Amino acid sequence: MNASVPLDLQNISKRYGPIHALRPTSLHVAAGEMLALLGPSGCGKTTTLRMIAGFTTPNTGNVMIGGVDVTDLPPNKRGLGMVFQNYSLFPHMTVGENVAYGLKMRGVNAADRTKKVRSMLELVRLSSFEGRHIHQMSGGQQQRVALARSLVTDPKILLLDEPLGALDRNLRESMQFELREIQRRVGTTSIIVTHDQEEALTMSDRVAVMAEGEVVQIGTPIEIYERPQNQFVSEFLGTANIFDGTIVGQGGEGLWNVALSLPDAPIVKVSGPPHLKNSSKVRMAVRPERLAIDPTSGDLRAKVRGVVFRGSYYAYELDLPGTKRPLYVYSNEKTEAGSDGFIGLSWPQKYAILLTEGGTAR
Repeated sequence: MNASVPLDLQNISKRYGPIHALRPTSLHVAAGEMLALLGPSGCGKTTTLRMIAGFTTPNTGNVMIGGVDVTDLPPNKRGLGMVFQNYSLFPHMTVGENVAYGLKMRGVNAADRTKKVRSMLELVRLSSFEGRHIHQMSGGQQQRVALARSLVTDPKILLLDEPLGALDRNLRESMQFELREIQRRVGTTSIIVTHDQEEALTMSDRVAVMAEGEVVQIGTPIEIYERPQNQFVSEFLGTANIFDGTIVGQGGEGLWNVALSLPDAPIVKVSGPPHLKNSSKVRMAVRPERLAIDPTSGDLRAKVRGVVFRGSYYAYELDLPGTKRPLYVYSNEKTEAGSDGFIGLSWPQKYAILLTEGGTAR
C-alpha cells in the first residue's frame, strides 16, 4: 500500500450562474483520516466530492493531494479510488476480473495482478469468490467487491459516494463497521459523502456538517453530536428538544443561569461560552435520551401525549405548557404519569447545549 497522504482543499468554490453550489471552503484531511461530508440534498457535499475527484472544476481555490496541486489534473491522474452507491461493477466479468481491472489498465503483468487481487479479496473476506460472477453476489458482497477494486491500485485518496445507500438497514449497519475496519487496516485517507447521520457518526474520524453550500461545523462524531454549534446541526444530527430562554446571570463554574420562556420562567443552569451577556436571547437543546422522567418531580412538568415501545427503549411525546413544540424523551424503562397526566423532566447540566437564537452561541 502507498503511504497515507493528506488532502487539502484551499478556498475552493463552485457557482452555477447565481447559485452557490459551494461557497469558498477550506478543509484539511489528515493522512489516514476518514472524513464524512454530511448534510441534506443540495448542501454541496457531492459538489465537493466531484471537485476532489476532478469531475467538476472549481471556480476558485486549489485541491492538494499529498502537497501536490491536482486542481487541473484529470480524474485518472489524481491517484484516487472511488466507490459509488450503485458499485458500477462489470456484470460480464468475474469478481476477480472486476478487482483486477484497474491493474490491467495500468499494465501490471498477469502474475502480479493475480497476487494483488487475491490479497485484496482476502482483506474484504471474499477469498473463495474470485471466480463468481457479479449477479451471483449479494448486495453486501458486491459492495465489498467494489471496495476491493478501488483499493487494489493503492490509491492516495479513497472517495465513497453514499456507498451503503443501496443496502437494507440491517446489512447497512453491519457494513458500516466492516468498511470502517477495512479503512483503518489499509490506512488510506478517505472521504465519505452521506446524508445518513448514523453512517457518518459510525464510520468517520471527523464529520463536516454542510448546509446551503458551506461547512457549518466540523469535529469528531462525539463533538458534533454532544456539542452542536447551532440549531441546524443539533436537529440534523438526531432529535433535539429546543427551549427558548434569556441569560439572567452567571451560574458559577462555567454555567449560566437561563430563564426559560415558559410559564413562571423556570431558571436552569447551562454551560456556555464565557462571553455571553445578561439579557442575551438563547436557545437550549437537550437530546431525548438525556432527559430523565419522574412521575412527580423535575425541573419541568409536561403532559404525556403518547408513548411507544421501540424495542430497546420507550419513546415519549410530551406537551410542555407555554410552547407549541412537542418534547421527546427516550427512556429504557416505562414510567407512568401522575394522576394529572403530567410527568417531571430533568437532565444533567453537562447535557444541555446552549445556542443563540440565530444559531451559534457567540
